[in-house]
Parts: sequence; structure tokens; C-alpha cells
Amino acid sequence: MDYITFYIWSVISAQAVTMLHMLYLRRNHSTILAWFMVILLFPIPAFLLYFIFGNRKIRQKSKKKALLLHRQSQSDSTLNPIETLLESHAIAAATVHNEIYLCFDGVAAYKILLDEILGAYESIWISTFIFKNDSTTKTILEALTQKAVQGVEVKLLIDAVGSYPLYLWQRPLKALREAGGSVVFFMPILKDPFKNYINLRNHRKIYLFDGRIVLAGGMNMAEEYLGPNPMKKRWIDMIFRIEGEAVFSYVEIFTADFEYATGIKSAVLKKETLCREHNAIQVVPSGPDMESDALYETLLSAIHSALRKIWIISPYFVPDESILRALIIAKHKGVDVKLITPRTSNWVSDLGRSSYMREAQENGIGIYLYNGNMLHTKAVLFDDYALMLGSVNIDNRSLFLNYEVVSFVYSPLAIATMEQWMDALLARSVMGIKKGSVQRVIMENFMRIFSPQL
Repeated sequence: MDYITFYIWSVISAQAVTMLHMLYLRRNHSTILAWFMVILLFPIPAFLLYFIFGNRKIRQKSKKKALLLHRQSQSDSTLNPIETLLESHAIAAATVHNEIYLCFDGVAAYKILLDEILGAYESIWISTFIFKNDSTTKTILEALTQKAVQGVEVKLLIDAVGSYPLYLWQRPLKALREAGGSVVFFMPILKDPFKNYINLRNHRKIYLFDGRIVLAGGMNMAEEYLGPNPMKKRWIDMIFRIEGEAVFSYVEIFTADFEYATGIKSAVLKKETLCREHNAIQVVPSGPDMESDALYETLLSAIHSALRKIWIISPYFVPDESILRALIIAKHKGVDVKLITPRTSNWVSDLGRSSYMREAQENGIGIYLYNGNMLHTKAVLFDDYALMLGSVNIDNRSLFLNYEVVSFVYSPLAIATMEQWMDALLARSVMGIKKGSVQRVIMENFMRIFSPQL
């Protein structure tokens, strides 16, 4: 058999096996087309990459168990469309006895984080996608080491791909480990290659203190997100602090993730809360450890149900066709639909998102390009009744591949605070994406083929 014949049979075989696998899993047409094109161009490498990157939900018994949050107290108010749908997916009901504070400044966020670390007396559990070795994290590691020496239980869960420089050179973690702290990398890329999926990353940011207080949002552990002093090129991001009943859901999520990463089962102990404030919050995890796509369905439903306003902040906007169409329909119904996104992020994302932004703009949706440092915040405001905050971008990777977590906040004060901050972002944004050249538009539209993997 000559090389050309072998190549042709390789292409046909790789495409046939991959297509059959995707059809068996009922993949959508855009995903099938994307992988078909890649395998057509690079048959053998793409065939191997498919079985590394192509899986979305983990079904094997040896993999991470399905995550199910326990129901706690429930609001006695009438359920809104978001709560109703989430509860149909067995997502724990909203809890009402919570205090929530939104923080939009990197210096203030650093102070809050360090104060919580130094004030913890029982446990400090941290899960992050990015943990860099820089001046900010040096101080944080020193504080964590100090608490570990004092007998506080310190657990640090870091994504191996998001933090690959630290994963490959772990010397900065030595002192914390020697002090008794536990540092674990999620799905380490150089260990158990058949167990760990490179494509399914832990993008959750959870900072827990004594099981009673949680910091969450979009900020990773690096100086571009937070630090003791202002930094000229610091990213625009936020964290939120919750004290109250909703914290227990974050405790359950962290415990499940840490158990999977270590193989060590531990009991989930619920701490009693004395919070007397009344803010309804519903915690929603998403990812390969969820039986259904509850968050995705909820976003679609909330978009269709909105009557007045849908304001989105997302650094990476590469929606699937259903979400884009829902936003367009909402705009045609008279809903105020706005997207606030960075003017530039990285060239791959900028190229991948532009076609969707142009289509949205052509249908009247307001596209606002933030004219400042990188805007990394992830938030969606629905009318005046719900605010989604957390780690989720409006793209296929966040909605279908990564381990993520958001909180739906049903608090008038928090919603008003977020709307005020969004107004400030709009004031510093340029409205509208400029008309592109023919070559640029063709390339943008071509990138839509690969959007399911961006």
C-alpha cells in the first residue's frame, strides 16, 4: 500500500470512527462540523486529539462523581423563572439568610482576601484556575504557611493546566507543604494520562474560610487580578463575599473537587450560620460533574423570559447559536440587550468572537467595547430580579467543558450595585464594532466552524 492510499484510508477511518462516536453521544451539528474539518485537514493528529479533547461529560465509574448539592432553607417568596427551572434540575433551592458584598477593586480584594486568611482559625480552602509565582502570591503563600504552622487546616487546589508554570516548578509551595498545608493540582497533565482530561479544566474560583465565609468570582491568584498596591495594567475584575447559608454549597463543591483530586474522601460538615441579613442566593455548579446542562438551560430560559433588560459582561463572547438567537429574539421583543466586553483580549478570542458580535449588532444589540485594561468580569443582569456572578464566560468552553460555578443573586441591593458599576463601564466604552475588510469578515466567519472548541 503506497503512502497516498494509506493517507486516504487514514482520513476515512479517522472521520468514520469520530463521526460515529459523536453521533452516539448526540453532539450538535456545529461541534460535529468543527471536528470534521480538523480531521479532514490533520487526520491522524486530530483523531488522537479528539479522544483527548472531545469528551465533555465524564461517565466512567472511575471518574469524578456527579455533583449534587443538598437542599437547605428555602425562600418563602414566589419563585422566579430562574429558580423554578434550576429546581427542576435538582439544583439546591436559594437560601435567604446571606450577607453579600461586591468588590470591584484589586487592592480592596487583596485586603479582603488577606484579612480572611489571617483571621481564619479553623480552615482555609482555596480553589483557583491560575496561581502564579509573583509578588502577590508570595505574600499570600507566606500568610497561608503561617496559618498552617498555627494548626489551621490549609487546602490549596490548583488547576494543572491553568497554572502549568507552577505545576512544572513547585518549589514556591515547599514551605507551605512542610508546614502541613495540602497543595494539590487538579487533573495533573503529567500523571495518569488516561484518567485526566486536558480539555476539562477546573475554572472555579472558591476561597473558603472556616466553612462560614466564601470569596468567589473571576479573580485568580496573580498580581494582574489583585495586589497590595494599584498596578497600571491590572485587569478589571471583581470578587464577591458571601457569609451565610449559601456558603455551604461552595463547601460541598470544593470538598467534591478536592476529594477527586486527592482520592481521599472527607465528610462535609455544615457550619451553623448566624447571618441575619436577607439576601436570596442560589449556587449553581456546572461542568463534567453535573448530570445535566442546568446552567445553560437556565441562561436560555432567563433570556427568553426577560421583559426589560439583559446586560452581559463577558471577556470572551463566543455563544452557541441558541444563545445568540435567544438574545436577538429578546432584542426584537423590545428588551434592552447589551454586551460589555474588552476592546481587545487575545487575538484568537478576538477573531473568534467578532462574527457573533457583528451578527448581534446587526440585529440591534448594543455592543460596548471597554476602553481600558483587560475586562475579565463575568456577570449577567436579568431585569431587576436576578444577577448571575461567578466564573462563567459566555462561550462554549465555560458552558459545556470547564468545571465552573456561579451564584444567582436575587438581592435588590446587590443588583442595584452591579447595575451602577455596569453604567460606569458603559461610560468608558466605545459603542459598536467597526466594519471589517472582506478578508477579515471571511476569516471571522470561518472561525465560527471552530467556535465549539474556543
